[in-house]
Amino acid sequence: MIFGVIWGTNMYISRVEIDSNNRRKIKELSHAGAYHSWVEQSYPEEVKSGIRTRKLWRIDSLKGKKYLLIVSEEKPEVHLLERYGVVGSVETKPYDLFLRSLQNGQYMRFRVVLNPVVSLTDHSKKRGVVKPHVTIAYQRDYFLTRTGKNGFSVQDDDVTIIESGYTLLRKSGQKPLRLIKAIYEGKLMISDVSIFRKILVEGMGKKKAYGFGMMTVIPIG
Repeated sequence: MIFGVIWGTNMYISRVEIDSNNRRKIKELSHAGAYHSWVEQSYPEEVKSGIRTRKLWRIDSLKGKKYLLIVSEEKPEVHLLERYGVVGSVETKPYDLFLRSLQNGQYMRFRVVLNPVVSLTDHSKKRGVVKPHVTIAYQRDYFLTRTGKNGFSVQDDDVTIIESGYTLLRKSGQKPLRLIKAIYEGKLMISDVSIFRKILVEGMGKKKAYGFGMMTVIPIG
């Protein structure tokens, strides 16, 4: 995958190999909240100013190694990304030129990690009840019914769920949560490039702060 608001704002895409062989480091990365903290702390000027910009991130596995990918408006500090990463493995590239090169009708290979849930009305409560889609069939439908409004189209047989499971999230003073997770891969066609660019930098779906919603793409041909 490309390592795949906006205009007038610089965008960057970064990658670091997670130091999976360091038991002390990995022990600290035990849930999505720890990864979220790692990402945020890698932008010290934002921490200092108290003004946080939107960031997308996710964990990818490739050839037995795990990588943290980030899309952001600012460049992360290398030494802070190396806190849990392999020293010397950090890469940060401008994302703007790639985003501007996208066109309607263009075919792309994609990967996206989503939190497939549905909000149901509960008249006994002020807020609706959020329920996870736990079956592959419902998870596929969740994705397929959201393509058009996100600026792209797909054929049913061009989408594969390569992984389905849960991500653990812990917050201080609260019970641990299990967030439903599905990783989708396949081929898409850009149908509304303005919306599609926005999705690539702002994400798709819910729980974006916790490793969901980041789509990356590679042009076909």
